[in-house]
Amino acid sequence: MKDYKKDFKILQNAINGSSIVYLDNGATTQKPQKVIDGIKEYNNNYNGNPHRGAHYLSIKATEIYENAREKVAEFIGAKNSKEIIFTKNATEGLNLLAYSYGLNKLKEGDEILLAITNHHSNIVPWQMVARKTGAKLIYLMCDENGQLMKKDIDNKINKNTKIISISHVSNVFGVIHPIDYIIRKGREHSAVIIIDGAQSVPHLETDVCDLDVDFLVFSGHKMLASMGVGVLYGRYEKLNQMEPFLYGGDMIEYVDLYETTYDEIPYKFEAGTQNVEGVLSLSIAIDYIRSIGIKNIERIEKELLKYTINKLKDKEFIELHGGENLDNRSGILSFNIKDVHPHDVATILDNYNIAIRAGHHCAQPFMKYMGLSSSCRASFYFYNTSEDIDRLIEALEKVRRFVL
Repeated sequence: MKDYKKDFKILQNAINGSSIVYLDNGATTQKPQKVIDGIKEYNNNYNGNPHRGAHYLSIKATEIYENAREKVAEFIGAKNSKEIIFTKNATEGLNLLAYSYGLNKLKEGDEILLAITNHHSNIVPWQMVARKTGAKLIYLMCDENGQLMKKDIDNKINKNTKIISISHVSNVFGVIHPIDYIIRKGREHSAVIIIDGAQSVPHLETDVCDLDVDFLVFSGHKMLASMGVGVLYGRYEKLNQMEPFLYGGDMIEYVDLYETTYDEIPYKFEAGTQNVEGVLSLSIAIDYIRSIGIKNIERIEKELLKYTINKLKDKEFIELHGGENLDNRSGILSFNIKDVHPHDVATILDNYNIAIRAGHHCAQPFMKYMGLSSSCRASFYFYNTSEDIDRLIEALEKVRRFVL
C-alpha cells in the first residue's frame, strides 16, 4: 500500500518519541502540504476581496473563487457551477435549506422524513421548521446494525412526504444507507430530496445527477481542506424558488431605502465577504483527491476496516457496532471496551499518541435508540495504514489492563 503520510507533515511529527496515529477523520481530516502551501501562496500573493474591486488582487481573488466553484461542480457531477453555493460547512447548508426552503414551502399536515441515524445538524433545523409550520417529523428507523430498512421506507414515504433529508453515511457506525432506493421512492410522491454528504463525498464517488437529488451538503474540512468552508449543491430551479438565508453585501442587485432586489444564483445565497482561502483549499484538496482516485480511497478504507474488524472481533473485551457486512460500510468503526467509559478509553489512547473520538458523536437520538450512551469511534482515511491499526489494537490491550 502506498505511503501517503509523506504528504502530511503533522502525521510525521514525533511526540514523546512516536508519531501520531490519527483516527478521527470523521471529525476532520488533516491537510496535505499542497493545501497548506496553496493557502500560504494565496495570502502572500493574491489576497483580495472578491467581486468588489477593479484592482489586480480583487480580480485574482475573484478568479480563484469562481474557478473553485467550477471545480466543485465537476467533482460532484453538477450540470451548472451556479448550482454550487459556498457555506461555512454542511451544518450551515442544512440550516439554509431549513430556513429558505422548509419555512416557506411547508404547511400543516406536510411530513418531513428524517432518519434516526441523522447527525444533529440534520435533525435540529427540521424540528424548528416543524414547530413553525405545523409540519410533522417522521423518522426512518434502523436495524440492530444501524441500517435503514426498506420495509420501513416503503411504509413511511407517502403523498404527505414533502421533504426527505437523510445522511448518506452514518457518522457513528459508518453504515452506507440505501439512498438510491429512498430517492426512487421519494420521487414517486414528488418529495424534495436532501442528502447530507459530510461522511460520503470525501470517501465515495458522488454524482448528483446520477443520484437525482435536489440538494446535497458537505464540508471541506472532512476532505483535506480548511475549516470554515462547505458546499450546498442545489438544483437551479429549486434554488431559484428560494429566498435568501443571509442578507447584506454582495448578495444584492440594487438597494433602495425600502426595497432591495437580489443578485442571481449563486450570489443571492453568499452574503458578505467569503472565505476565499478556504474555498481555494477545497479546490486544491479536490485536485489531490483526484490524483489518488476516489475509488482507490474507498478501497483503502474498506481494507483498513476489514483488517481492524478481523483483529478485534474475537477479543472478548471489545464490543463492535455496525455489523460485519462491509458491502454497506464506510471507513468508520464504532466500538466499546466493556466496563470502560469511552471518554476514559480516548484519554488513555491519547497518552499513546492515538487520536480517536468518544461520546455521542452528535447523534443522541440514534445512540439512545441503539441502547448506547456513548461509544469510541475510529474513522479512517487513505493516509492511514495497517501499522496504525496495529498500534491502536496494542494500545487497546493496554487500556483493558490499565483499568482492571
